Amino acid sequence: MSLDLRLALPAAAVWLSSGLLIGAPEAAESVAVTLWLLAGGCSAALLVSRLPRRSTAGSAVRRENGTRKTSQKSTSSRNTGTPSPDRWQKLGGSLVLCCAGAALVATAIGVWAPVRLPAEVRAAAQSHATVTAIVTVWSVPVAAKAFIGSGTSGRVRYRATLTQIDGNGASAQVSSPVVVFAEAAKDGDEPQIGVKLRVRATLRTTEPGDAAVALLFVTGSAASVAPPPWWLHWSNDVRARFMKAATTLSGDGGDLLPGLAIGDTSAVSSALDTAMKTSSLSHLTAVSGANCAIVIASIMLLGGYLRLRRSWRIALSLLTLLGFTVLVTPEPSVLRSAVMATLTLLSIGAGRPGRGVPTLLGVVIGLLAFDPWLARNYGFALSVLATAGLLLLAGPLGRVLARWMPGALAAIIAIPLAAQLACQPVLILLNPSLPLYGVPANILAGPAAPIATVVGLVACLTLTLLPGVASGLLALAWLPSAWIAAVAQGVSTLPGTRLPWPGGALGVLLLSVATLLTLVVVLRGPAARPARWPAAVLAVLLVGLGGYAGSLIGTGLGRVVSFPSDWQIAACDIGQGDAVVVRDGDQYGLVDVGPDPQLLTNCLATLGITHIDLLVLTHYDLDHIGGVDAVIGRVDTALVGVPENAEDERLHERLAAGGATVSQAARGDAGTLGSLRWNILWPLRGATTMQVGNPGSLTIMFDGRGIRSIFLGDLGQEAQDALRRVSPPGRVDVVKVAHHGSADQSTELYADLRARVGLISVGVKNSYGHPTDTLLNILASVGTLAVRTDREGMAVIAPGANGTLVLWAEKVSGRAPPATPAASAPTVHRSAERILTGGSAVRVRLDLPRTKP
Repeated sequence: MSLDLRLALPAAAVWLSSGLLIGAPEAAESVAVTLWLLAGGCSAALLVSRLPRRSTAGSAVRRENGTRKTSQKSTSSRNTGTPSPDRWQKLGGSLVLCCAGAALVATAIGVWAPVRLPAEVRAAAQSHATVTAIVTVWSVPVAAKAFIGSGTSGRVRYRATLTQIDGNGASAQVSSPVVVFAEAAKDGDEPQIGVKLRVRATLRTTEPGDAAVALLFVTGSAASVAPPPWWLHWSNDVRARFMKAATTLSGDGGDLLPGLAIGDTSAVSSALDTAMKTSSLSHLTAVSGANCAIVIASIMLLGGYLRLRRSWRIALSLLTLLGFTVLVTPEPSVLRSAVMATLTLLSIGAGRPGRGVPTLLGVVIGLLAFDPWLARNYGFALSVLATAGLLLLAGPLGRVLARWMPGALAAIIAIPLAAQLACQPVLILLNPSLPLYGVPANILAGPAAPIATVVGLVACLTLTLLPGVASGLLALAWLPSAWIAAVAQGVSTLPGTRLPWPGGALGVLLLSVATLLTLVVVLRGPAARPARWPAAVLAVLLVGLGGYAGSLIGTGLGRVVSFPSDWQIAACDIGQGDAVVVRDGDQYGLVDVGPDPQLLTNCLATLGITHIDLLVLTHYDLDHIGGVDAVIGRVDTALVGVPENAEDERLHERLAAGGATVSQAARGDAGTLGSLRWNILWPLRGATTMQVGNPGSLTIMFDGRGIRSIFLGDLGQEAQDALRRVSPPGRVDVVKVAHHGSADQSTELYADLRARVGLISVGVKNSYGHPTDTLLNILASVGTLAVRTDREGMAVIAPGANGTLVLWAEKVSGRAPPATPAASAPTVHRSAERILTGGSAVRVRLDLPRTKP
C-alpha cells in the first residue's frame, strides 16, 4: 500500500512558519496578508488552468474509427518527461495548501500574540513592582530547581493563566499564560489544578516564542479565590489518592508507578530521573499515544467481550479517552494523541477507517493552527516524530529484521528502534549525545510498561470504590514498575552510556543525513538494485563514526585496564569543581561531588563505583555540591559543614532520606575508611568566624597504605594560616590544592606540607584564570608536582614500591616536572606508554620517592 503524503508539505510549512513567527510576532500580520494573497493568486491560476482551451494544430484531437486519439506530437511530449498537466495541478494544489496553512497560523499569531502579552503585563514586568494577580492553576506543582546549589530551592513551580492584574491603582482583565514560582507549602498541600488564587508577585517576561509569556514570582502566601470546577476536582482527588497509595510502595517502583499510569512524575527522585534519561526510558513516564492506545484498546476489547455494538464501544471509548485526558492533564503530547485517537475512532464509526500518516499530518496542522506556540514544544515534537517513526519505519524495519530472527522478536526490536531513529535528531538539541544502550534498555523495559499502565490505571480508578481490590492491583503494578526502574538504574551505570555528538543545527543535520542514508540502504528490498552512492556515503560515515565511537569507548575501557590495581586517590575530571575519590580496597570515600550529576556519574562508572561509604561536602558552593543527585541513595555516611540557609538544610534532609547518616563535622572528628585513618582539621567547632563559605571549608586528612593526603576545599590564605596555627598538618604526600588554584593561598602552609603531588581540579579555559601563576610558583618552590585535570584529565594515584607514588593520568600534557630545591629534589622518572591504537588514553608512571623529613 502506497503512502499518502499529500499533507506532508503543508504540515511542514505550517510548522516552520509557526516556529519562526512566534519568535517575531510583530511580523505576523504582514506575513499573513502576503501569504493569503499568494494563496489566492495560486488558486486563481489553478482555476484558469482548468478552463477548456481551443484546439491547435499541434495538439489537435481527431477521431478515428469512433475512438478519440491524441496527436503524435502530444504523445511524444509526454514520453520526453515533460510534466503532465495533472502533475502541475497537484503541485499547484500543494502550494496553495502550504500558503493557506502558513497564512492561517500567521493570522492566529497576529491575533493571539497581543492577547497573550498585553500592555498591562508588559508594563508590570518592566516596572519590577509587586502587583496583585489572580491566576488559574493548570498543572501539578513540582519542586523547582535551585538557582544556586543542588537539589530543590524550597519553591514549587506550576503553569497557570494570569486572569487579572492589579497595580498602580488600576485593574486589568487579561489572559496570559505564565509559570508561577512560589514557596512550597509547609504542610505539602499545594494548589490543585483549576483552582483560582490571589497572589502578590513580581513579573519577568520571557523570550518571544516561549509557551509562557512571563514568569511570576510569588511573595508571601496565596489566597484561594475559587475552587476548581467539579470535573477537575474529581481528577485532582483521584490523582492525589493514587499518588499517596503508590508512594507507600517500596523503592523506586512505587515512585515511578504514578508516572507510568497517569504521567505524574512528581514523586520521581532526581537520581531516578537522571537514570531514566540516561537509559532513554524517560518517554515511558510521558503520557502519549501509547497510553491512549492502551486505554482505547482495553475499552474496545471489554466492549467486545460484553457484546456491545460498535457504536456503543466507540462512544464508550471516546468518553473514557476524555476522562483519561482530564486525569493525566492535557500536555502537548497528550493533546496530539487524544485528537488523533478521536479522529481515528470517528472514522471507524463512519465506516471509513482513516490511514495513520494523513491523520497524523492533519492533526499536526489543526493543533498548530489552534496553538502555534506548540511549534517549539519539545514534548509535542517528540510525540509527533515518535508516532511518525512507528507508522513509517516500524513495519519495514520489522520485516528486515525478520530475515534473521523470529517475527515476534523482530517486532519487539523494531518498535523502539523506529521511535529512537525518528526522535534522535530532536533529542540531540536537548542532549548532544547518542544513547548507546537506548534500544536494548527499551527492549528490556518496554514490555513491562503496558502492564504497569493498565493495572496502575485500573487501581487508580478503583481506589475510592474498592480500596481492597485497588491495593492488590497496586502491588501487582509495582512489579513491572520496579523492573523498569531497575533497568534504568542498571543501564545508567554501564560505561560509555552515551556517545558525544555535535550539538545544535550541525549535529541535527549530520545525524539526519546519517539516519536517512542508513534507512535507504537497509530498507531496500532484496530484489532491488544496490543503492551505490548512498551505500558508499554511508560506509564512509560508518567508518568515521565507528572509529570515533571506538576511540571514545576504548578510552573508557583503556582507563579501567590501565589503572594501577591498588590505586588510592582519583581526581575526577568534572570541569570547574571538585570531586576526588579516596579508596581502600572496596571502601570508597568521596570529597565533594562537582557541579554536574552526569559528569560525576560518568567518573564513578569509569572507576567502577556504585556505593559511597564516606561522603565529605566541604562547603555549599555549586561547584562542590551540584552533582549530589548522582550519589543520593548510595551514601552510608556524609560529613557536612555548618548549613548557611534553609536550602543547605534541605540538602541534609535529602541525603538522610536516601539512607545516609549525616553528621556536622568539625576539628577533632575522626574515623576510618577501611585501613585509612581520617581526621577533620578545620573548621573549629563553635567558632564565631570562618564557619561557613570558603573560609569554613571542611578540611580532611587521610593517612594509611603509604599515602598521607589532605583536602583543603576552598580555603583562602587567612583560613589556611589559621589552620596552620590550630591544627598543623605536617608533611603530606598529596594535597588537593585549595580553591582550584586561585591566588589566595598561604605560601607557608604549602611549605609545611611539602607534598609530592598537588591535585588541581579545574575546568578547561575557565573564566577565573585558575590555576594562577602565583599558586603554580608556590608549588614549584616547594617541589610539589602540579597535576591539573584541565590538562591531565582524570588523575589516579597509587602507592609504589619503596615509598614511591605511581601517578596515572588520562592525558599527557608534555610539561616537565617542577624544579625543586637541590637538597630535597625527588628523582622523577616519567615514561609514557601508548595502550590503545586509537592513542587517546595514555598511562604516565611517575615514581616519586618519599623525601626525608
